[in-house]
Amino acid sequence: MAAEVISGTVVAEQIRGELKVKVAELKKKGIHPGVVFVRVGEDPASISYVTGKGKAAEELGILSETIVLPVDTEEQKLLDLVHKLNKDPKFHGILVQLPVPKQIDADKVLNAIDPEKDVDGFHPVNVGRLLIGDPYFMPCTPHGVQELLVRSGNSPEGKHVVICGRSNIVGKPVMAILIQKQKGANATVTMVHTGTKDMAKITRQADILIAAMGKPQVITADMVREGVVVIDVGVNRIPDATKKSGFRLVGDTDFEAIKEKAKAITPVPGGVGPMTITMLMVNTVRAAEQQSAKKH
Repeated sequence: MAAEVISGTVVAEQIRGELKVKVAELKKKGIHPGVVFVRVGEDPASISYVTGKGKAAEELGILSETIVLPVDTEEQKLLDLVHKLNKDPKFHGILVQLPVPKQIDADKVLNAIDPEKDVDGFHPVNVGRLLIGDPYFMPCTPHGVQELLVRSGNSPEGKHVVICGRSNIVGKPVMAILIQKQKGANATVTMVHTGTKDMAKITRQADILIAAMGKPQVITADMVREGVVVIDVGVNRIPDATKKSGFRLVGDTDFEAIKEKAKAITPVPGGVGPMTITMLMVNTVRAAEQQSAKKH
């Protein structure tokens, strides 16, 4: 019995359909959700990410603008821009695309964004709120992971979830979301990482395994039990001479082998990826709702 493949594209479409309705309702009240993307330099991956985010906003009827600064921009100039955007009522969300060039301290920039406009959910205030179970925004990829589980009929409630990887972008926030005493969460969470001895012994206990280690196909079939649900957050390029580009994308799990054992698994690409931008749009709409509620 091969696993059910959980399509992030399908789930993202569902959520975008719900968002379109919300955006239309907000516009009826004279509120036009807006988000601004700031990109420093011409990093090809950043260009492609920001373009994708802009497209998604446009499709949903969200106002979006992209500000591009030259690669040699001084830190203070970027900080001044962020402060200006914090005060601009046209934009409910601000996103500075990472990585930024080395003369700029990324943490300083993220900390300068008004937490109420921090649609990435990276500001320490939002990280803290997430941990205590009162999130203003949930970070996009971790929230996307939760939505994939819940909407595919694999709610983490009461399950043993093993998270592989402890990054601030995925591992830690996923833990903070799934451990809360809330619907769609309430899981028993174990986290394994590079410092874990005998990782396979722990991963084999997982009802749900979330792989976010940033290493290609590091989770193999012998590391999971029959009937596991696998969410693969990794996106890695590996050489492939049969492809025109010379490479193909794989996740952090050995998809082909694991799908023979798993109950359900996300593919790479087409799994968690489409969810990230969609959850960013969810946060932008939420920001517009919250900020307009404050004004009235």
